Parts: sequence; C-alpha cells; structure tokens
Amino acid sequence: MTVPGRRSSTFIRLLRSGFTDPSAAARLLDADALAAVRTDPVLLDALGATADPDLALLGLVRLAEAQPDGELPGLLDTLVSAKPLRDRLLGVLGASEALGDHLARHPRDWLGLVTYEAADLHPGLPEFERGLADAHDPVGLRVAYRRCLLSIAARDVCGTIDVAQTAAELADLATATLRAALRIASAAAPEDAALCRLAVIAMGKCGGNELNYVSDVDVIFVGDAAPGADEGKALQAATRLASHLMRICSETTVEGTIWPVDANLRPEGRNGPLVRTLASHLAYYQRWAKTWEFQALLKARAVAGDEALGAEYIAAISPLVWQAAERENFVADVQKMRRRVVDNIPAAQVDRELKLGPGGLRDVEFAVQLLQLVHGRSDATLHSGTTLDALHALAAGGYVGRADAAQLHDAYRFLRAMEHRIQLYRLRRTHLVPEDESDLRRLGRSLGLRTEPVAELNKAWRRHASVVRRLHEKLFYRPLLDAVAQLTPGETRLSPRAAGQRLEALGYADPASALRHLEALASGVTRKAAIQRTLLPVMLGWFADSADPDAGLLNFRKVSDALGKTPWYLRLLRDEGAAAENLARVLSAGRLAPDLLMRAPEAVALLGDPEGLQPRTHEALEQEVLAAVGRAENPEAAVAAARGVRRRELFRTTAADIIGSYGTEDNPAEEDHGALVDRVGGAVSDLTAATVAGALRAAVHSHYGDTLPTRFAVIGVGRFGGHELGYGSDADVLFVHEPREGVDEQEAAKAAQTVIAEMRRLLQLPTTDPPLLIDADLRPEGRSGPLVRTLASYAAYYRRWSLTWESQALLRAEPVAGDADIGARFIELIDPLRYPMEGLGEDAVREIRRLKARMESERLPRGADPTLHTKLGRGGLSDVEWTVQLIQMRHAWAEPGLRTTRTREALAAAHAAGLIPTEEAQILDEAWVLATRVRNAVMLVRGRAGDTFPTEARELAAVGRYLGYAEGTVGELLDDYRRITRRARAVVDELFYGA
Repeated sequence: MTVPGRRSSTFIRLLRSGFTDPSAAARLLDADALAAVRTDPVLLDALGATADPDLALLGLVRLAEAQPDGELPGLLDTLVSAKPLRDRLLGVLGASEALGDHLARHPRDWLGLVTYEAADLHPGLPEFERGLADAHDPVGLRVAYRRCLLSIAARDVCGTIDVAQTAAELADLATATLRAALRIASAAAPEDAALCRLAVIAMGKCGGNELNYVSDVDVIFVGDAAPGADEGKALQAATRLASHLMRICSETTVEGTIWPVDANLRPEGRNGPLVRTLASHLAYYQRWAKTWEFQALLKARAVAGDEALGAEYIAAISPLVWQAAERENFVADVQKMRRRVVDNIPAAQVDRELKLGPGGLRDVEFAVQLLQLVHGRSDATLHSGTTLDALHALAAGGYVGRADAAQLHDAYRFLRAMEHRIQLYRLRRTHLVPEDESDLRRLGRSLGLRTEPVAELNKAWRRHASVVRRLHEKLFYRPLLDAVAQLTPGETRLSPRAAGQRLEALGYADPASALRHLEALASGVTRKAAIQRTLLPVMLGWFADSADPDAGLLNFRKVSDALGKTPWYLRLLRDEGAAAENLARVLSAGRLAPDLLMRAPEAVALLGDPEGLQPRTHEALEQEVLAAVGRAENPEAAVAAARGVRRRELFRTTAADIIGSYGTEDNPAEEDHGALVDRVGGAVSDLTAATVAGALRAAVHSHYGDTLPTRFAVIGVGRFGGHELGYGSDADVLFVHEPREGVDEQEAAKAAQTVIAEMRRLLQLPTTDPPLLIDADLRPEGRSGPLVRTLASYAAYYRRWSLTWESQALLRAEPVAGDADIGARFIELIDPLRYPMEGLGEDAVREIRRLKARMESERLPRGADPTLHTKLGRGGLSDVEWTVQLIQMRHAWAEPGLRTTRTREALAAAHAAGLIPTEEAQILDEAWVLATRVRNAVMLVRGRAGDTFPTEARELAAVGRYLGYAEGTVGELLDDYRRITRRARAVVDELFYGA
C-alpha cells in the first residue's frame, strides 16, 4: 500500500514534470507493462521533455502492452539505456496520437527508430524507396508508408532536421509512394503498362519539395504510346493506370488512407482528360491556359513513371512558365489571383487560419511566386519550386530587401512548423490553429515554448503573422523605392528595367512615369521624403488594387506637391490609420474626386476624421453658405464662397461613396447599395439646395439690398425635389413669387425675373468645378411659358390648362430655397393635382402610357444600346419611375404613404399598401438602385455625366470596381445589368402597361 506522503510526492513530481493529469499518469505508471522501469528517473525526465507527457505515457503503455511475447524487455531496456531511441520514441508519442495508434497496431515498428547511422539521420529518396520496396498491395503500402513517416516525425520532433528538411523528406517519401503505387498498379495490369508510357508530374508542395505531413498530393499525368502501340489505346491504358494509382493512395482501407492524389491542376481541370500527350499539354498551355496555371507550373517536377517523358514535359513547359509575365492578360489575372487569396478565407475561421488567413502561409507563397514570374524571365537563378530557396534567390538578386527576406524567412519557417505539428497530432489535413487549451499547450511545447506555452505560442504566432502581413505589400514595393531613392547602403538594387517589369506586372500601364513619380516623392534626406518612403510601399499596393494605378500614383504626387510643406498632411497619413488607405482609394477610383481634391487639397483632412465622411444636414449646409455669402464684398465673391463649400462637400460625398463602395481593410464594402444611393442622392440634393439658396441671397443683395419687392421661392422638381440628384444631374426647378403688399405686380414680376437672371449668371460664371445648371423647362407651357409666375397665375393655369404630364412632374415638387411660406402654399396648391381625389381616370392613364411609349421610341439617343441605357433603356430609371408615379397618381389620395417625392420611399409604400407584390417591388428597387449607381459611377470615373457604360476598357473596369466587380469581370457586370433590368421591364410591362 502506498502511504499518503509518498503518493503526494509522486503527484508533485509528475506535476513538475509537465503532466496535466498526475493522478491518471500515476495509474499508468503502475501498469504491469512498465513495472521494470516505473521508478527509473531517466524515464520520467524524458516523458516530461515531450510536447505532451500525458499523451506520451499513454502511448508508451499501449506500445508496451502490445509487444509480442518475450519482446517487452528489449523495448524497456533500450528505452532506458539508449538516449537517441528514448528521445525519438517518446518525442513521437508525445506529439502524435495517430502515430501512437500506428505503433499500438504494429508494435515492432519502434525498432526502426533504434539505429542511429548517418543515412538514418538524413535519408533521401533511395532510402524511402527501399523502405517501401516490400509493399505489394494498398494495405502493405500504407503500413510501410507509416513506418517511414514515423522515422521522419522522430527526426523532426527531436530537432535532428529543421522544418525545411522535414518538408523535403515528406516530399521524397511522397515521391517514393507514388512510384510504389504505380509499380503496384502496373503489376495489376501488365498489358496496360506494356501499351503506354506514363509520367507522373508532381505539382504544389510535393513538386516544390516542401510537403506537409498531411496534404493533397497534386499531380499531372503525361502519357504516350509505347513503341508500336496505337496512341488512342495507349492513352486509355495510361488513364486506367493513373486512375488505379490514385485509388491506391487515396482509398480508405483497414490501415486508413495515405493522402488524396489530386489531378485537378491538369488542363481543363476536372473537365479535361486525366492523361494527355505532351503535344496536347503544350497546345493547351499555348492557347488556353490562364496565368494561375503557369504559376502552378512553377513547382512542376517529374517524380514517377517514364523518366524520359517526364524530363521532356519539364523541358517543354519551363519556357512557357517564364514567358507568362509577357501575356496580355497577365496583370488582370494577377489581380484576380491576389483577390482570390483574400476571398478564399472562410469568415468564421479567419482568425485561426494559418494558410489562408491574413499574414498566413499563402501570403508568403503568393508574393514569392509572383516575383518569380515577373523577374524570372530574365534571371534563371529564380527558377526554383521551393519557397524558401526562391526567397533566398530573390534577396540575392536584389528583388527583395535582405532584411525583409530574413524576416519573411523566419516567419515562414515558424508558420510551417506550426502547421506541421498541428497536422502531426492526428495526421489530419488542417490549417486551423486549435482552440482547446490542451491542444495549444501541446503545440507550444512541441515548438520549444515551455514556460508559458499557450501565451508564448499566441504571442509568437501573432508576431510572425504581423510580419508577413506587413511585408506582403512591402515585398513588392520597397525595392522600387530603393531603386529610385538609393538610400540603403550595401543593398543590391532593382535595375530600372526590373523595376519597370514589376510595376507593369502590378497593373501600372506607364512604368517609366510611375518610377519618375516615385523618385520625386521618395528621393532625398528630408523628413518629408522619409515619411513618404514609409507610406509608399502600402500606398502603391492600394493603388494597384484599383482599375487605374497610374492615376492613383499621379494624383498622390499632385496632392503631396500641394500639401507636402503643410505640417499636418504627412502626419495625418502616417498617424491616422484609415486616412492613407482612404486617400489611396479616392485618388485611384476615377477623375471626379481627385479633381475636387486638387482644387481644395485641405479637404484631405476629412479622410482621417471618423466623422469626416458623414453627410452634413441641409440646415447646417445652408447656414454655412448663407454666412459665407453674407461676408462677401460682391456677388461674384459670394458665389465663389458658395462654390467653395459645394466643392468641399462634393468631395466629402464622393469620398464617402467610393470608400463605402470599395471597402477598406478594416471596413468591408457597404452591402446595402440602396443605402449608398440614398446617402449620395440626399447629400448632393441638400448641397445643391444650399448652393441655390446662396446664389439667391447674392442675387437679391446685389440688386435690391436686404428685401426683394416680391416674396420668392425656388421649387425643386425631378431628381432635385426627389432628393435623388446624382453627381452630374441638372437642378430642375420652378420659380414662384407673390408681390409684397403695396408693390405693383409688374414691378414684382420684373424683380423676380431679374433675380433669376442674376442667379443663373452667377452660377454659370466660368469655373473648373462641376457645373450646376438650373433647368426650368418643367414649368407650365415648358420653354414657351413665362420663367416665373405668381401663386395666383399657377393656380389659374393649373385650373384651366394643366396637362396630365404636368401633374405627373409635380409629384416630385418640393421647396428648396427662398420664402418658406410661399413654398408651403405652392405645395398646398398642387397636392390636389398630383394626388387627384379618386385617382386618375382611364383617359389620363392611357395618356400617360402613350407619352411613355412615345418617349421610348423618340428620346433614346441614336446608336445607344437600349439594354444598357440607364435612363431611357429597358428596365432603367424612367421605366421604374413612371411605374411608381402612375401608382402614386392612382392611389395616393387614399394611401398617405405614397405622398412622397422619393422614388424608393413611394415604392416601399406601394408594397406596404399591397399595391405591388413583394418580389415585383424588390425587382424594381434593385434595377433602380443599380441604374442610379451606374450613373454615379460614370461621373466618378470620367468626371462628366453619362447615361451609358463607358466604352474605354480602363474606364469600364473602374465602373465595375465601384460596383463590386473584380478586375476582368466586366462581362459579368454587363450580363448582370441586362438580366436585372430585363426582369424589371417585365414588371413594368405588367404594372404600367397592364400587359
């Protein structure tokens, strides 16, 4: 019987040795199988040195209990007397539950860890082939494979080999396994083997000699006919052999599986034939292949089957790989690949993703491969399939800074070591860092972190991931700055040609100009240049993520030239996290926002203020404009002040729109596109109203002092009254006045006309700002009627002469400036017209339909594509708005919710009232929002208004990016627009025309 004191002493010793469950460990040590060694202090110390002492002890007990009769003493004697064996065996048992299971099923396999010769310490492909030579069926192959894997894991956990050597040995073992599988498949079908030549090309990590413990093994099969054989029959035979090889490795047996063999990187992927001839491969790559396929071929390596055929394949495809950067679509493909890295991250797992997460392994691999493709065409030293070797070559050639390469090298090795140890535990394919505390503890201890393994692991992981994330962009752009600024002593620098190649590959259409801009920004020893060198690597990456990187960089130089001597400018970009990225997005998204910023550079400060991009209220805008006008010495200065406010606020609105549409690293793009449209429409309409109010105040003051002889109001109609103005919209208005008491009506009318003429003159003064045109053509009698009327005149006209279209135009009438009482009385006057009691009669409905049909046939510009015209085209703005307005005129008398000037609000009210079914309302809303966003995008990109998609490729791509379409997918954009508007037109035909 164990006395309490001794038990307590054992408990404490086990606890100090790293056991998390000392009671269970004590029971295991008491097992009969360990009776001969349970008191040996060397054993306890060795167990305590493993990643998971509890797991190691359990595995040891299972192994000891499984020993054949008479063999247990040999295991235990060797265990306590031979340190190499003890460290290897217990190290594996403490790191891998799966290999512990294997040893329990195959209890004599521990003997493979006993020898300690030079070849055993660093085996190569021949040693692994010998280890698998006796396997003649899939089950035997699995057992032999695990036995070899056991030896690799033992060397790995003991530190005999490092992470790169481990990955290389795993790739060698995979190569030997593929050869053994092909041997077994050929033996099963000798007639097929005699008919054909078959080469197995390893891709991915196996091809790059950097395989994980558990990973798909990517392959491509190349076939040919044996001498004298028919090619068709030979390819069929080769396909049967290749399929059998894949099943041998992939299928689950009583001994489990090895790993899946994945042939999806072959030409045409799953849709293509499993085996092709070399000529067929080359024909595909020369004509059809995408850039990512050449990126994948960087790692191609012949590993099994016909050696001569495999060598021919590598020799034939290698030149194609290194010419890929010269392909016409290389930039678009690269940008797509860069986004795919981000898009493939599962949102729920992003924080635990070692491979795909931010700062993960894929970031390093992608960056290295892209730089290889760009510079490898002229530098053969970069032609390596192994990530770390390629990184070393890039640093040696000056394509990556040495310090950056060293940090990236260390980070990559640490992350790969984490990946290895995570997979080794259960031999499962995963890249997720575990959440369980015990799993994290074992992982940390396996990497040598023993004091506070969980805390130390998390800290080291985050540090290395942060390095990768930071250097991922810097890797591309820092050497460009060194090439032009030449400030880093001792660094091998990019040549101008290499720098140009890199910029071209990253989307810059004019690399020579881009280099000149970089030189102007970053050269010198001033504080300004030093801060620019800190900012530019990241800024260049953001520019490259746009449709026009050249414009982004040029605009950044212009803004920096204008503000570079201002102390707050560079400090804002350096210290305010969002400001620099926001500026990069705005400067590279088109012409309008940068043009506005160039004329008011100080507005860049808005980009660093969390509230800076929020739209201001109509009241605040009008108050500021009127105050500025009041301080002006003359009407021209007054309208200039009003324009200054408009310019700044337009920039605020465009910047918020661009950033909301593009998204940033910290804030994803706004998903509610309707909300974006509403914010833009409301902000531009409020700003226009404030500007009109300022022009009105200036016009009155210049001719009449403080009091106009007549009370005067401006009524917004069309998009202006509906709070739906776009960046390029005219301001549709009506003018109404009422003579003050005692003022002659003719005198009052003359005063009103004088003020209108002066307002128009002031607003049309030459300026570089976007024009603000006041359009009064929707007034009674159109251009033939008087420009301004009294309230009484409007009442008389509407009572006697009003046409249906005029009542429809009044649906979006709302006072925007001038005398508030006159504006309110005008609305009282027109409400019965636009919301007629009992709704419209059938004659009026027919008239509206006839007008709409005539407009469709007559007003669409000649040559315009009716499926892509946002205003007058099929399912466009006019279709949706006329449909909603018809419903308003028929039902608003009974449904108060329909009495609104806003299209989307009226559409929602019609749906709430049961006048439009849910699906049809959603279809109309989606089409209206999309058409409005296209119009806004065209103005943002081109700097001038337009109702159709741009024809110039780069402009169309920029419109697509604003709308959320990645580079190279404008075809999808146009298809989606046509589909959405086609569905809307079907609803219009039903609801408006009664079809």
